[in-house]
Amino acid sequence: MAKTKKTSSTKTSVQTNTGVSIRPLSDRVVIKPLSAEEAGSRTLSGIIIPDTAKEKPEQGKVVAVGPGKWDEDGEKRIPVSVKIGDKVMFSKYGYSEVKVNGVEYFIVNESDILAVLN
Repeated sequence: MAKTKKTSSTKTSVQTNTGVSIRPLSDRVVIKPLSAEEAGSRTLSGIIIPDTAKEKPEQGKVVAVGPGKWDEDGEKRIPVSVKIGDKVMFSKYGYSEVKVNGVEYFIVNESDILAVLN
C-alpha cells in the first residue's frame, strides 16, 4: 500500500502592495533585511558607517514561514522553529536574494538561521 503525504493547512505568505505574494516551500523562510538604523549602522560613539564600508546584512525580520519539512518516513511534518515577526541572524552566504516590486527579500533554509535576536 502506497503512503500518501498529508497536506498542511498552514499557509503563510508575504503580500506585497501589488498583490504578488511569496509563499515559501518546505522549511524555507522569507526574511526582509533590516534597515541601516535597525541593524545598527552607527557605532557607540555616534560614528555612522557608510553603506560602502558595510558587508551584506546578516540580520532581518521574518515575514513568511514555510510549513516545514517532512520527516524521514514522510508521514509527519517537522514545523519551522521561527515565526513571523522574529528578528533573526542568518548565515552570510546561505540565502537567495529576490526582489519583488522593488522590495528586497532573502529566502533562507531554516538550517541557515543562526539565532533569534531579542
